[in-house]
Amino acid sequence: MENRNFQLDTEWNMLHYPPQPNGFGILIIGDERNFVTDSSSYWNQNEGKKLLIDSLRNEGYTIFYSNLYGKNWGSEKALQLAKRLYEYIIRTEILNQKIHIIAEGMGALTAIQLMMEMQDNIRSVVLLNPILSLKEHLEREQEHRFFFKKLKSEISIAFNTNQKELLSFLKSREEYQLEDTKTPTKIIHTLQNGRSYYQANELKQASVSWEEKNLPILVSYVLPEKRSAISSQIEAFFKKNEKHL
Repeated sequence: MENRNFQLDTEWNMLHYPPQPNGFGILIIGDERNFVTDSSSYWNQNEGKKLLIDSLRNEGYTIFYSNLYGKNWGSEKALQLAKRLYEYIIRTEILNQKIHIIAEGMGALTAIQLMMEMQDNIRSVVLLNPILSLKEHLEREQEHRFFFKKLKSEISIAFNTNQKELLSFLKSREEYQLEDTKTPTKIIHTLQNGRSYYQANELKQASVSWEEKNLPILVSYVLPEKRSAISSQIEAFFKKNEKHL
């Protein structure tokens, strides 16, 4: 059996089995395009994502992820379900209790919370084009009126709050910072358009600070035509963090 789909709460989840297990698990937390149904998933249908899944499976990794309430924007509800999924997988599969995480886009918001609250259970983390702060992301999107309106609506639904009160709600909400975590982290940022180059400049500034503080956060930049090399970067980073069980 290559994979199986199962439900937790109202949400569908997917588990991919490797041909020859290496004993390590990977939790994937997708971006806003992510979905899981009773028979498929975004990561199984998107060609690039499927290649990554297959490459990781062939290296022996057991991979699991959830629909996680769709566009969850790092909500408490999504965080609790991610924890529940971890507990379920560790209980039902033969895996090392310290897992790896791959999080993309808004998925990084949930990943950072897991890194803070489940530090002893997380081995290493790869963040793909991550959104590291919901407050900053919302502020940045204000200049794009159409996207800002859509984003406000999605976040309000995710956090079950009124759109008019959203900005004050986010200002008062405590937000974990990546630099407060102690888990080895690799950020892979694809330079694909003007916005991504702007975000790359922000990352470069942040990485200077991370380096000065001697934090275990690495940043690498990838051109779109070199995206096929991402899987080998991820695998090498994970293996480096598997020396101590």
